[in-house]
Amino acid sequence: MKIIYTKHAIDNFVELKRLGWKINKLQIKKVLQKPKWRGTSKHGQETVMGMVGSNHIMRVVFNRRDDIIKIITFHIARRGRYESTLR
Repeated sequence: MKIIYTKHAIDNFVELKRLGWKINKLQIKKVLQKPKWRGTSKHGQETVMGMVGSNHIMRVVFNRRDDIIKIITFHIARRGRYESTLR
């Protein structure tokens, strides 16, 4: 599996660090490999979510083509925020 990131996703690493969240590519890869939840974004992209701390999740939005995963965006949210997108 090859993982590529959009510019927006790469910029999120800096923005989340500024907000006090230390997220790295290994954490994103772990969530992709073993998500706690799966869902679909309102635009139809795949989403996976994993726990970050006890009250927050990291949500990763991506497209998959063959064995290439393109990370569109990722962000931290309070737990429960995206329950309606779970399948």
